[in-house]
Amino acid sequence: MKNSPIAFLDLKAQQRRIAPELSRRLAAVMEHCQFILGPEVAELEEKLARFAGASHCVGVSSATDALQMALMAEKIGPGDAVFLPAFTYTATAEVALVLGATPVFVDIDPRTFQIDPEHLAFRIDEVARRGTLAPRALIGVDLFGQPADWPRLNAVARKAGLYVIDDCAQAFGASLHGERLGRMADVTAVSFFPSKPLGAYGDGGALFTEDADRAALFRSLRTHGEGSSRYEVLFTGMNGRLDTLQAAVLLAKLTVFEEDLAARERIARIYDAELAGVVEIPTRVEDATSAWAIYAILLPDGKIRAPLQAILREEGIPTAIYYPKPLHRQPAYLTHHDGTPLPVAESVSERILALPIYPDLAEADARRIADALRRALRSLS
Repeated sequence: MKNSPIAFLDLKAQQRRIAPELSRRLAAVMEHCQFILGPEVAELEEKLARFAGASHCVGVSSATDALQMALMAEKIGPGDAVFLPAFTYTATAEVALVLGATPVFVDIDPRTFQIDPEHLAFRIDEVARRGTLAPRALIGVDLFGQPADWPRLNAVARKAGLYVIDDCAQAFGASLHGERLGRMADVTAVSFFPSKPLGAYGDGGALFTEDADRAALFRSLRTHGEGSSRYEVLFTGMNGRLDTLQAAVLLAKLTVFEEDLAARERIARIYDAELAGVVEIPTRVEDATSAWAIYAILLPDGKIRAPLQAILREEGIPTAIYYPKPLHRQPAYLTHHDGTPLPVAESVSERILALPIYPDLAEADARRIADALRRALRSLS
């Protein structure tokens, strides 16, 4: 008898676990009807800041808007270079272009998939020598839930005088050297997209900073640049507010967030044990924990990826590709890339494959996935 399909992500199972708290939270919002920046937003900001060990948290409409606000706050725009990894989601790069700045793509570490600090230093020197752009900012990405190498990245960035942003969209809840992500850079941007480890039921995001003035500026920018009243406009801002219903959902989910992170780690450990020596499993960042937003393996040959996915699909096992093409090869960015080779990002994009990972994935199903993957690889060898 054919096995029942496994979900790539199951939000309904989590919803059942938190149903009473979720209902209570949503009912409270419906009662007070403060749907924009209601009291739940301030409560969420305080709890998120405490969780991350950060001084300030500002809830916003999405991680993309968070990244854009972070750049707007430093007046980054035309003529400015913003350094970022070539292997990430488009939001990391598009915010620079929206503001008229130029994204400068950096290659990644072949083991962790995080931005390569040595190549970052090379790219900064390269741009500075050309003299056509001013090196202004670094956006590092905590890809797939693991932290980037922030001590080395900060050292490189400080030497070049760069403003540092942590794109922590996939990794809220992860830690490095015993410290939660949220304080590793000048500003940290987090996503609450539904598929993230801490996900809302729509778009949402947050900014973390240790600087009170910067936090106040973010609060202004998220509400059209307003000052002490709604109709005092101090800055060119945007409509980037976190709505109250999403804050209520996130407050309910926070009650199980620690156990969800632990469950993701258990699934990752099963995959590690079952697939070591079969494929390249994720290299764990030293002295760190991962939020395991994505569990991505590397196949020995990119040519087998499509047939492998087809075999697994027949067995009811979904997979995904993050990311099938690095940003410097995307049509939207071709004319903005300076032509510097980025071979690691290109190689990884051809061989990477993501397996299901979420808190309510049964351990037996994780082993079933690993077993099916092993058998499928043998059949293709």
